[in-house]
Amino acid sequence: MTHVVEQLSLLWSNNIIKILFAELLAVETPHEYPTLLGAQTPQQANRPKDLLKKAFSSRQNAHKSNKQEQNESVIVTLVCALYQTALSTLTQLRMNILTGISQHEALLSKLWHYIHTHVRLKSLLEQLSNNSSSSLPDCQVLILFCDCASYLITILDDIEMYEQQLPFRLQQVADMGLFFNQLVFRVVWNNVIDIRVVANHSLFVGAHGLLTLLHERDCRRQYAPKNHWLIKDVKASAFLGELEHGKKAASLLLQKVAFIIPHKERVLLFRKFVNGEKAAMGLTESVFASPQSTLITIHRSRIIEDGYRQLAAIPAQALKGVIRVKFVNQQGLDEAGIDQDGVFKEFLEETIKRVFDPSLNLFKVTSEMRLYPSPTSSVQDNHLLLFEFVGRMLGKAVYEGIVVEVPFAPFFLTHVLGHHYRSNYSSIDELPSLDPELYKNLTYIKHYEGDVADLELNFSFDEDVMGRLINHELVPGGKAISVTRENMIYYVHMMAHFRMHTQIKEQSNAFIRGFRSIINPDWLSLFSRAPELQCLISGDTAEIDMQDLRAHTQYYGGFHNNHRVIVWLWDILQNDFTAQEKGQFLKVTSNPFK
Repeated sequence: MTHVVEQLSLLWSNNIIKILFAELLAVETPHEYPTLLGAQTPQQANRPKDLLKKAFSSRQNAHKSNKQEQNESVIVTLVCALYQTALSTLTQLRMNILTGISQHEALLSKLWHYIHTHVRLKSLLEQLSNNSSSSLPDCQVLILFCDCASYLITILDDIEMYEQQLPFRLQQVADMGLFFNQLVFRVVWNNVIDIRVVANHSLFVGAHGLLTLLHERDCRRQYAPKNHWLIKDVKASAFLGELEHGKKAASLLLQKVAFIIPHKERVLLFRKFVNGEKAAMGLTESVFASPQSTLITIHRSRIIEDGYRQLAAIPAQALKGVIRVKFVNQQGLDEAGIDQDGVFKEFLEETIKRVFDPSLNLFKVTSEMRLYPSPTSSVQDNHLLLFEFVGRMLGKAVYEGIVVEVPFAPFFLTHVLGHHYRSNYSSIDELPSLDPELYKNLTYIKHYEGDVADLELNFSFDEDVMGRLINHELVPGGKAISVTRENMIYYVHMMAHFRMHTQIKEQSNAFIRGFRSIINPDWLSLFSRAPELQCLISGDTAEIDMQDLRAHTQYYGGFHNNHRVIVWLWDILQNDFTAQEKGQFLKVTSNPFK
């Protein structure tokens, strides 16, 4: 069997790839790549030599016979079909094949140039509408490119992608995003491929996987222009209208590529889903009845303990309903009145503030003061039950629209969204948000020019846990496996995966289980990246539009927009309040609990 694998591996060896893709590799690609966006840098505009070269090159290409171009296209599509067949047939060797193709110095860059110059989206969609088979020539090229590019971009670090810009220039990467965003949208929106099977179609799977990866990379460190990912052909209102009428295309796109519509619209949609669920469960007040409520008694000196004891065991549906709080003061006396919802907000904010305090050791902070579960939280009794309770409390805050100032580490929010389960998720990409020093060290190892074996590393590491030295194996028997040039990339990713996932897996799972018992996991697909979820939890940091706020303010107790006191209020807010004070005012007045 070993000999068979060795023989097969010749197919994706560097020499064979050079032979099979000789026509494609021989094509000279322009140094300055013609952008799909039509943008031109000042440097491009001031290069007469380059312009003359382009003009001369264009004239040469104009004389190129159609037959030669057709022959080139036929060869490229046949070779792509060959490798695509190998990937779908030799599934156990899939990673080996992707590695062989992707690590060729110029192949993927040349293949993208071929797609950019030969594959016309309109023509491709017309072909697919007549024949949705993934065996179409252009489909074979696109699927192979998507699979290989996804694999490669997953393992690229920031130095390679943003500084060296290899194998793709950032302009090319932005154009890829534009192309595949349009492709995924049009295939679904125009019903080019039957909506019942499109999610499993090879072209859609490949294009969506690469598109998601490109978008997430841009979210973490921007390379594309603002609003690059929004679909401008369809208004957000029209899209949401289709969604409201139960159109499957709109539902699928919202599930797969929610970022194509503005974030503000998705937040409103989230609140609509919450209100719809409340109405369906009878949790909203009506003229006929008031929703059932749960009464809890909280001693001021035992907020966490009393809250946990009374709320941890109640069903999620009851927790979604009205929770009324009666506070007991330090002297053991009941505080005046049982809250009309406002005191519950105080209880919730105090609970969240205390459980996220790093001194409790449930959560730790990164160098940027962002929270994530503590790997040593087990020092607390029933720590996993506490994490589930904390998840439920945060879920309740989000469910009710209560803004809480809890800054989470982006990688942890990615876990809450469930993105770390995706096949193309890369732990190394998000490692800087947890441990920038470890990321720096791993990047150094990855780019080490000498013999990696000289570093005497193995697939394990020692950690000082409360004065005890504990050895963690990254893989079974990892202490006996040395890091070499061949397995170095795997080592780097396994280290990042252990630090960000394995080490806090139980704590994260318990927290997420609690959070998702209140927040429907399907609703989370509305938010495609960590900052969007953070915004939902802690509110938007953008400057407040005071005119818009005034136009949508409701008044009670005999006050109105032109009342003298109200006029003074808006004048003070507009002219005397700082941005931070305006935010605090909005936080109090927009509280859904009166």
